[in-house]
Amino acid sequence: MMEWYEATAFLIGGLVVLMLLGMPVAVAFLIINMAGVIVLMGGMAGVEQLLTNATVSVTSFTLAPVPLFLVMGELLFHSGLAIGVFNALDKCFGGIRGRLAYLTVGGGTIFATLSGSSMANTAMLGTTLMPDMLKRGYKKYIVMGPIIATGGLAMIIPPSSLAVLLGSLARIDVGALLIAGMIPGLILAIFYVVTIWLMIRLDPEAAPPYQTEKHSLNEVLGGLIRDVLPMGLVVFAVVGMILLGWATPTESAACGTAAVLILAAAYRKLNMQVIIRALQGSVKVSAMMLMIILGSTTFSQILAFSGASQGLIAFSTGFELSAYAMLLAMLIVLIILGMFMDQLSIMMLTLPIFMPLVGIYGFDPVWFGIVMLLALELSLATPPFGLLLFVMLGVAPRGTTMREVVLASAPFILCTLVLIGLLTLVPDLALWLPMAMR
Repeated sequence: MMEWYEATAFLIGGLVVLMLLGMPVAVAFLIINMAGVIVLMGGMAGVEQLLTNATVSVTSFTLAPVPLFLVMGELLFHSGLAIGVFNALDKCFGGIRGRLAYLTVGGGTIFATLSGSSMANTAMLGTTLMPDMLKRGYKKYIVMGPIIATGGLAMIIPPSSLAVLLGSLARIDVGALLIAGMIPGLILAIFYVVTIWLMIRLDPEAAPPYQTEKHSLNEVLGGLIRDVLPMGLVVFAVVGMILLGWATPTESAACGTAAVLILAAAYRKLNMQVIIRALQGSVKVSAMMLMIILGSTTFSQILAFSGASQGLIAFSTGFELSAYAMLLAMLIVLIILGMFMDQLSIMMLTLPIFMPLVGIYGFDPVWFGIVMLLALELSLATPPFGLLLFVMLGVAPRGTTMREVVLASAPFILCTLVLIGLLTLVPDLALWLPMAMR
């Protein structure tokens, strides 16, 4: 039997090496799990138990909201309902300098409450707003920065697919975790607006003024009533029903998807092509997530069986760090891993170690979940492999470099760090709303 540190090096080290070699995450987990079973669990005798445990991990009812939230976001995008929201909000900003950058934050925050997917949010903002902003003479950094930052808001503001996964895997109340992200997400959006304002004050040419079409008050109100107000039905179906205690997260996800279908049909934007595209997009992402969950849940069990989890926890607590020093260490680990791995894999790798430490140091699990989601959002924009950096590079004009994308996101990364510090000082920013709904 290996010592805990040998088992840790074998399992985690082997997994990291396979990922660095460019192997798909799900395949890397599968290979290292098979190797771990053979080496650490008595050979082929452990394979049957591995398969049983893996099946249980992906048939959990608590994971049902994930594909439903993905379908909801895909329907909003492919039906054109999201574009209607942006067009209506655009009329509200008039001739404000940098109005399209502000529109990115305002519209992106609303879409984040409707989609639950950071990738969908970033892709939609990039393809919708970026061409017009560049045509108007906006500098690249004030175009790409807000899009990357606001795209990540979908990870915090409910409905968040990743929050559902985090709650399910860490055994945190999913409903409380979803609601807890509302106030921090809105604060972060305000930070983004202030950052854009400062950037324009420091470099007025970053968002040059231009003549805009004037809209009457009736046109503005008409656009808001026609295109934005009905979206409140979706927000109520997802967030409101959880707040009122009328539905579980799974039921609210189903209600939200039904609400989008009703709205798309009412606007005569629902057809078979829209439905097929939405289902195709959600099936691809859902299948990828479930494959990674299947592999990484088993990986966590092998870590526990080998004694690696207990050894790492004992090693971590042996330094006698203060609670906040340990929190800082955990955040640094998340950010570093985010430079090389996707968010789901990071959760699977760290939660077996982090959640016992959360209990030992007395952190509120819901509060820690929000802080972890913010750290994961931060890792979406950290080089060299931050996922949203590549999404942004994919929709940016030809010739855009990764360095330009990274520099554009830097001020907004600072906003997330400030919010994490604020949540550490005032935990009730995340906990007040879940506590009020009990």
